[in-house]
Amino acid sequence: MSSSPRMPMWTKRFLAAAIAAVTAVPAGAQAPAGTFGETLEVRVVNIEVVVVDRAGNRVTGLGPEDFKLLVDGKPAPIEYFTEVRGGGAVAASAAPGAGAAPTQGVPALAPGGAVGTSYLVFVDDLFSITRDRDRVLEALRRDVAQLGPEDRMAIVAYNGRRLEMLSSWSQSVAVLDRALRKASERPAFGLQRLSELRINDRDRQMRRQTVSFGVGGTISGRDIVSQLDLSERAYASQLAEQVQGSVAAAAATLRSFAQPPGRKVMLLLSGGWPYIPVEYTVNDFARPVSDTSIPGGEPLFRPLADTANLLGYTIYPVDVPGLQGQSINMDEGSADDAQAAILEARSREQENEFSLLYVAKETGGEALLNGLREKALSEAAADTRSYYWLGFTPARRGDDKRSQIRVEVNRPGLKVRSRDSFLDLSKRHEVSMEVESALLFGNPPSMRSLTVAVGKPQKASMGTVKLPLEISIPLDSITMVPIEGRYVADLELRVAALDEAGRRSEVPVLPFQITGHRAPFPGQQVKYETTLELRRSRQQIVVAVYDKASGNLLSSTLEVAP
Repeated sequence: MSSSPRMPMWTKRFLAAAIAAVTAVPAGAQAPAGTFGETLEVRVVNIEVVVVDRAGNRVTGLGPEDFKLLVDGKPAPIEYFTEVRGGGAVAASAAPGAGAAPTQGVPALAPGGAVGTSYLVFVDDLFSITRDRDRVLEALRRDVAQLGPEDRMAIVAYNGRRLEMLSSWSQSVAVLDRALRKASERPAFGLQRLSELRINDRDRQMRRQTVSFGVGGTISGRDIVSQLDLSERAYASQLAEQVQGSVAAAAATLRSFAQPPGRKVMLLLSGGWPYIPVEYTVNDFARPVSDTSIPGGEPLFRPLADTANLLGYTIYPVDVPGLQGQSINMDEGSADDAQAAILEARSREQENEFSLLYVAKETGGEALLNGLREKALSEAAADTRSYYWLGFTPARRGDDKRSQIRVEVNRPGLKVRSRDSFLDLSKRHEVSMEVESALLFGNPPSMRSLTVAVGKPQKASMGTVKLPLEISIPLDSITMVPIEGRYVADLELRVAALDEAGRRSEVPVLPFQITGHRAPFPGQQVKYETTLELRRSRQQIVVAVYDKASGNLLSSTLEVAP
C-alpha cells in the first residue's frame, strides 16, 4: 500500500467565515525546535523472577539484597521488591538505597494479601486442526473451575483474518465455560495448512525423482541445491506470511488487554508455527538453504516477545498438535526411505516447538509441549504461584531500542528464570500498533471519529487500484498551538488495510501540519486528501490522525471493495 498526500480542500463553512487561511501542509516546514514532542509515559518495568536450586526446587525467603539487576550490562537499582509465595504476597519493600518505590505501574500488594493472575487465552484457529484444538479447550474447561478468587480470564480467537473476543476479563466459571464452548464451535483451518504442506512435499518428491543429464553422466535430483526453487519459494513465503500474521495477532491481543490487575499471563494456543519457514519447507538435513528475503527465526517472533515484555506478560505457549506420529507405508519404499520420512516428520515437529521455546524463554515462561497441552492452565497456575516481583524505572529514551535485562542471585548454586529484555518503545510506534490492533479487532482505536469519503477507484499496476480518500479533520479535536503569529497543529496520518485473505499492509506514518493566522472556531473542519494503492479485493481500512501535542487519536474504520 502506498499513500501520497495532497493539499487539502476548503470546507464551505470555513470559507464563509472569511477568516485567515488554515492549511494542511507537509511537515517539512517545521515549528521551532522543542514546540512539539512526544510525551513518553514513565513506566516501571516489572520482572517476575523464579529461583530454583540444583534439584529444580523453588527457593523462597530471599530478600532484595540477594538479587543483582543488570540493564544492558550495568547495575540498576531494584526500586520495588516483593515475594509472592503460594499465591500470596509475603513482603514488599524497596531495595536498600533505592529511594522511594515508584507508584506508576507497581502492583499494589500488601503483605499477606492474595495475588491474582490474569490469564489471557489466545486461540490460533489458522494453524490448528479442530480435533487437537478442541482437546486443549476441553482441558481448559475442566480446569477453569480451579481459578482462585482473585484470578480472571479473557479469551480471544484468531482465524487468519480477524480477532474475535469471546470473553472479556471474567471471574465467572459459567461465563468462561460458555466462551470456551464457543471457541470449540469456531471453524479451524489446520487441515488447509496440512493440505498446503502436502502439496509442497509432493512437488518436492517429484523433483527428487527427476534426473537431468549433464557432462560426464547423470546428476540425481537429490544433489545439494542451496537455493529454493520457485515452488518452494512460493510455499515458504506464504507460510512465513501466515506465521507473521498470527504473531502480529497475538501481539495485538496483548496490547488490547494491556492493564489487567495482578500477574499477567498469556496462554498461547499455537497450532504449529514453524520457527524458520524456509527450513520447514525444505526439511532436508543434507540440504542447507538460506533465504534472507523470507523472515524466520528471531526476527519473526521477536515482535511478540517484545510486546509481552513491554506490557509485563509472561507467555506460556501451548503445543496444540502435541506429539506427532508418522505413519509409514513400507510397501511404497525402502527402509531408508521410511527412516528419512520419520526424521523429516520429527524435524518439522521440532521447528514448531522451537518457536514456542523461544517465546517462552524470552518472556520468562515455559513451553507446554506434547502431553502438557492438556494441563496448560494447571501448569501455568502452578508456575506462577511462587516467584519474586522486582521493579525498576528505566531511563526512557523512546528510541525503539531493546535493553537487555539480567537478574542474578548472590548465592551459589541457584538458577534464575525471568524475562530478558524490554523495548524502549516510542510514542510513534505505540500509535501505529494501536491502529494495527484496531484493524485486527475490527473496531476504531478511539472514540474520536473522522469522516472519510471514498472517491472513485482508478486502475494502477497489475492487481492493484488507486483509491482516493478525503478526510475531514475536526479542529475541535486537535490542538492548534500559537507560534510566531500563527496557529499550528502537528499531526500524523496512518492508514492500515486488511484484505479478505488476511494480508495486511504496512502502516505508513505521514507527518503534516495544519496552520492558520487565527484560532479555529467551533465546528470548523479542514479536509485532507490522500490516495491509497490497494490490492483489487475487498478491504477493511482504518484511517487515523494522531495529534502529537495532545496525544489524541482520531480514527475511522471502513469497508471498501475496489
